[in-house]
Amino acid sequence: MATQVQAQEIDAAAILRQLAQPVPSQTGFVELRGSALLKEPLRVEGQYRRPDANTLVRDVRAPYAETTTIAGNQVTIARSGKPPRVFSLQRVPELADLQASFGAMLSGDVAALEQRYRLQPSGTAQHWQLVLTPKAEALERRVRSVTLLGQGRELRCIETQPSKGDVQRTLLGGAATTAAGLRQADALAALCHDGGAR
Repeated sequence: MATQVQAQEIDAAAILRQLAQPVPSQTGFVELRGSALLKEPLRVEGQYRRPDANTLVRDVRAPYAETTTIAGNQVTIARSGKPPRVFSLQRVPELADLQASFGAMLSGDVAALEQRYRLQPSGTAQHWQLVLTPKAEALERRVRSVTLLGQGRELRCIETQPSKGDVQRTLLGGAATTAAGLRQADALAALCHDGGAR
């Protein structure tokens, strides 16, 4: 007789239920951006904020200061000492997708995510990952996949695999806090995957 599985596999709806956050909400982030022009990935630190259900704010605090606000159909990018740049989301469809995807994730809306991505969950409620593969050809030309990795109710890491180039890794919440003293890409990757499916 088969033994009962102790840790039940999680599905996408259960992951998103765990992630759902009321607004306003905020979380710190540490992002690594790879480039052939750089000896090591550029490390960017800051905070994501959702002051309301229709607004996403990305505050970069280091190594430069920049605030990107996506609200409605408009993007505003502000840097100190420069006039803010304002433009329509239609000009930057990847930002429109970012706002919609973040909103869907943090409101637990599986149907909204499934409109844009094929969802592949794995792991358990304690250690899980969710791979998002774009459905739209226009988005697929830019992004091969987005992998969310987490522990329980915490989204710890987002790994974006662009169609060309290296994985872009964003550590969030507790993982970003733990990453405060780390600079090596492999150490940050290991920290990222500590929150993933096991």
